[in-house]
Parts: sequence; C-alpha cells; structure tokens
Amino acid sequence: MQKIFAGRAIIDCQEQASVTLTVESGLITGISESSRPGDADVVLEDGILIPGLIDLQVNGYQGVNFSHADENEWRRAAHCLPETGVTAFAAAFVTASIQDLAESLRHCNAAMNTPPRGGQARLLGAHLEGPFLSPAHPGAHDVTLFCDPEPARIRPLLDAALAGTLAIITLAPERTFALEAIKQFVSAGTLVCLGHTDATADQTMAAIDAGARCVTHLYNAQRPFHHRDPGIIGQSLTDPRISFSLVLDDHHLSHQAAAMAFGLAADRLVLVTDAVAAAGMPPGQYQLGGRTIHTAPNRPPTSADGAFAGSTLRLDHALANAVRLGLPLPEAVAAATTRPAELLARHDLGRIEVGARADLVWLDQHLTTNATWVGGELVFSKSLIRKDGP
Repeated sequence: MQKIFAGRAIIDCQEQASVTLTVESGLITGISESSRPGDADVVLEDGILIPGLIDLQVNGYQGVNFSHADENEWRRAAHCLPETGVTAFAAAFVTASIQDLAESLRHCNAAMNTPPRGGQARLLGAHLEGPFLSPAHPGAHDVTLFCDPEPARIRPLLDAALAGTLAIITLAPERTFALEAIKQFVSAGTLVCLGHTDATADQTMAAIDAGARCVTHLYNAQRPFHHRDPGIIGQSLTDPRISFSLVLDDHHLSHQAAAMAFGLAADRLVLVTDAVAAAGMPPGQYQLGGRTIHTAPNRPPTSADGAFAGSTLRLDHALANAVRLGLPLPEAVAAATTRPAELLARHDLGRIEVGARADLVWLDQHLTTNATWVGGELVFSKSLIRKDGP
C-alpha cells in the first residue's frame, strides 16, 4: 500500500485541493481530503495530479513504426510513452492491403499478450485508419489501396483481431457497404470512427444511426464546411451522439477552428496526437506504414507530395495547448482521459476514483509531465519522488 498526497488534483472533472490517494494492488482504494500530507509516501505540493492520459491514435514513437515493429520495438515505444503522460494507447495502422493489416493485427495481439517488463503504457488494441477511406481526402495514405468495406474484406480483419485487438476503425461512411460494415464492426465490439471522408451531413447522420461514435481528427482530410453544405464537420459539431478528436499541434487546424469546436461541443472533444515514428526524435526521414515521411523543425511530418503525415505531438502538450486556446483545465483533462476511456468502454481507466486503476500523471505548472504511474508503479519521473517532495 502507498499513499500519494497532492496539493491539487482533477477528480471527477473538477479541480480539488489537498487530497490523499491510497493505492493497493494497482488500484485506487481510497480518496480523502486532507490539508496536510500526514503519513503520505509521496508528497506533490506543486503542480497538479490528474488521471493517466489515453491516446487513441499513435502510429509510432521514438523511431518505432508500429506497422513494422518487432517485439523489442513494441516494448520500447510503450516504455517511452509515459514520459509524455500517456499511460494507455491504441496503436494506429494506416492504409495497407487487407493481408498486411491482418498481419499488423496479429502483431498487435501478440504485443498485447506479451507480459510487460515494467514501466510500460498499456496497449489497448489497434486503430485501423483505412483502407475504407475516400480518395477525395487521402491525406498521406496510399490511395491505390483504398477499397469498399465488403464483407469479404471485413472478415479477414475480424478473424485476425483476436480477443478484442481491433479497438477502433476509421472509415468513410459514403463508401459502398459502409453502413453494413459499421454495424458489423460495432457488433464485434469495435469503436467506429469516421474520417478521410467526403461525406455529406445526411451520410454522416446515417453512419451515426448505424453506430459510429467518433470522428477522426475533425476538420482534417474531410469535406469542408459550407453554410449550405455543412458536411461531416457541421453534423458532428451539432449532433450530441458523436464525439470527435482533434490534433492540437498548432499546425493541423487554426485557433479559430479549435475555438469553434470548444464552443459548440467541448463535452464531446477527445485529444489525440496521431503521433508517428518521428515523435520524440530529431528531424529526418522516417516511416509511416510503408511510406517515407519527412520532418523539419517546427513543422509536422509530411509525405513526398507535401501532405501532412501525422504529427510529432505529445499528448501532455496537446492538453496544454487546449488550455492555452481557452478550454478550461478540467475539460482538457477529460478530453485526454475520461472521454477516450469511455469510448472504449474502459471505465477502469481515465479517472481518479475508488476502484479505478492507479494510472496517474503529475503535471508541472506548464502542464508538462513531471511523473507518471501505471497501476501504482512509478514508471517515469523527471526527478526523485520522495516524502518531502521532489
């Protein structure tokens, strides 16, 4: 058993002062208000304690490209992510052949079932971004591999996704067979997101009716908003049934677009990074799926034709950017913790409450990660954590 005292914490989407958490066997077993640290084992007088961050779209990190990662690379990326405050993540795979995506799902399943060696973020499953996307908005994807989600193409993916490996799929709802595919994926326990799409508002509404519950990186790689043709953007910002993710890296969308999303639907916002292998690495050439991408200082990664190819964003920095752009801190925290957990029906994650897993992040005054715990284990710390503070 250990006790963690925090001078400030976000609990149940509200900021609270002076709380002590009791952690036993990887779970939070007690939360009490206390003005003094008392017999706490860890004392966090400054900064703020929040639930562990959850990223639903990570293509890679620290040089690792999940599409072609071996066992050691899976471990390395999962070991490095807690330095960004991420305690749980979905590994994203961009468009490839059905056979290659099925193989990626098998590798992801193996990584999920490999016993951790300590200090790793939780792998929640795979996020397939493609190949059922629109050629009108391909982004950095290989448009020659786009196809319709016919039953014969879905079955190999579901067969390869053992034990819930396929956590998320992003598809374009206007493709032939898309509505039937959405229902089939939802029945299999997969979160269906809409993205890389030219869908109208009506097509978006039909996909939501069929069970889609999120839009992938809203505004990017999708039909633009028009006052007489609101498309997927207008429908998702005004439809309370669907959430949406944003990549807040100061490149993927303007401050005004972010403010519009905050003002219309802050309670449905989910922060993601769409991070690629270049994240946490110096500028240069890296791989996204099977394609070469390029990074330069103060620019997002790009493909050979100049299209944005994911990001090098950290999720704690995305949270800080959201606050800088006007989102209240408790809302920003929820967008990176509670809401992604709820989308995956992981009610044991993304919250500080009795019975939840003790995945925690201590942020400094700039909202950058100072320390991270996964299941009560300290897996990252900028400085020594001890009873009298850092």
